[in-house]
Amino acid sequence: MEIIKKQTLSETFSVYFDRRMIRILLLGIISGFPWVLIGSSLSLWLKEDGLSRSTIGWAGLIFGVYAINYLWAPIIDRIRIPWLTNKIGHRRGWIVTMQFIILISLVCWSVVDPTANLALVITIGLIIAIASATQDITVDALRIEQIGENEGTSMQAGAAMAVVGWWTGYKLGGVIALNAAEYFQNAGFENYWQITFLILGIVIIACNIGLMFVHEPQPTERQEAQRRTDQMIEEKLGVSNIATKSAAWISGAIAGPIISFFRKNGFKIALGILGFVFLFKIGEAFLGRMSIVFYKEIGFSKGDIALYSKGIGWITTVVFTLLGGLFAIRSGVIKAMFISGILMAATNLLFAVLAWSGKSEWLFAAAVLLDDIAAAFATVAFVAFISLLVDRTYTATQYALLASIGTLGRTTLAASSGELVDWLNGDWGIFFVITTVMVIPSLILLWFIRNKLKLQ
Repeated sequence: MEIIKKQTLSETFSVYFDRRMIRILLLGIISGFPWVLIGSSLSLWLKEDGLSRSTIGWAGLIFGVYAINYLWAPIIDRIRIPWLTNKIGHRRGWIVTMQFIILISLVCWSVVDPTANLALVITIGLIIAIASATQDITVDALRIEQIGENEGTSMQAGAAMAVVGWWTGYKLGGVIALNAAEYFQNAGFENYWQITFLILGIVIIACNIGLMFVHEPQPTERQEAQRRTDQMIEEKLGVSNIATKSAAWISGAIAGPIISFFRKNGFKIALGILGFVFLFKIGEAFLGRMSIVFYKEIGFSKGDIALYSKGIGWITTVVFTLLGGLFAIRSGVIKAMFISGILMAATNLLFAVLAWSGKSEWLFAAAVLLDDIAAAFATVAFVAFISLLVDRTYTATQYALLASIGTLGRTTLAASSGELVDWLNGDWGIFFVITTVMVIPSLILLWFIRNKLKLQ
């Protein structure tokens, strides 16, 4: 009987030195940066222009497009961008197009006053969100396609690097945004946020330069599998003409990924997976949506927020995301999901303590850093979890569907976060306690389906 030797920690860690991980890191940065624009930057811009917590909370509904991007994911999987696809590839062509739309939107923001044109500001934010959500479909597909279908260890390491990249784009992007805004504000510019958005446009250009270093695999096998699905549907329709070919294409693009997912997992387990994905990060979303408003109300400056929440938080997130990836590899992704969920809920209580104790830099730093540690573990486990579930024939669509369902819970329900704080008469402590218990239903659901999941 052959004895299988367990990998040492150094052997497990060596997977991060694969050159593909650098490419995945770059993709993560591209994916994470737009959240700075429609998250922290937009929320603080509206707050400093005198808009209410409720308005800021409901403005977050623009994130809802991330919850429905699976609706057009089949198009992203199949439709080619004229000229760009031939020049730089199918996936990269879509990403560059969406990055250009985001850049133009930032230029538009730079000439708008939110107090006089709130609807226009939110509309532009919606355009950024749609472009970002569309690019995420392609980014996630391109990231998964960097790794072989049977490379489970590399897939989990890739998930960790994707999360590191995402948080790098989000956190360091936030450092740039907040420090730039504070600098121009202190310099006496009334339109300091508008100037900041032009500076952030330079970051978009840098992201596109980085994208050119990411290898795009040839899609031959994927296209052949899609063609076979279309042909099968067309044959079942009985005749061959333009109408049946169109119907076969549409059916294969939309129904194919869904049928494949339910067939692979079974109906009940597939529903359980979707329920868990929907519920897992709701508490984190409620906290995240209102966090920067809370920091501002309790008395912290943009510089303080940039230092603790973005700068130091980024370092913490990077380190513990990599450690979280190692933990997921060695213990299994299911165990990692349970532990990270519990940690994520527990750290929310620190914000309740901060709210009840008043402004305290050391407590603020502790709450932010420990929350980032928990979020790092939870996110890498979550990304690895849904990455292992997708069928390579429908990479973009299935991943987008699962990620969208997760985002649906976080965006639609979390949009009421400002209303909840107002309903609690501004009692931030109780608000954070409520966010603590929100993760429990998802962990109960995961417990019941844990032994029946078909992970690669």
